[in-house]
Amino acid sequence: MARIEGVDLPRNKRIDIALTYIFGIGRHTARLILAGAEVEPQIRVQDLSEVEVARLRDVIQREHTVEGELRKEVAMNIKRLIDLGTYRGLRHKRGLPVRGQRTHTNARTRKGPKRLAGRRR
Repeated sequence: MARIEGVDLPRNKRIDIALTYIFGIGRHTARLILAGAEVEPQIRVQDLSEVEVARLRDVIQREHTVEGELRKEVAMNIKRLIDLGTYRGLRHKRGLPVRGQRTHTNARTRKGPKRLAGRRR
């Protein structure tokens, strides 16, 4: 099993799909990484040699921000918005949609389950 950036990649998936299990790497970025490391996208993870895994690790560490470092960066960006008191920061703080979506109906993912006002026992 290949372990890159602290993530165990699934063995039977193609490497271009398996790389997307790493936080911060999508399909397009995975293809760019594979091109940079000179690895064929259709190879399965279990068929990768140690040399290819090492090249993938090197390209990811050198050119991309992923996993813990990226999560920290995103959290700091949100904290900065909250500290500045921007509209987006207030929406993050209140747990409401940030990007202009309606909240009269929908938005249950951000707002959580309905809170009933006159709930009977």
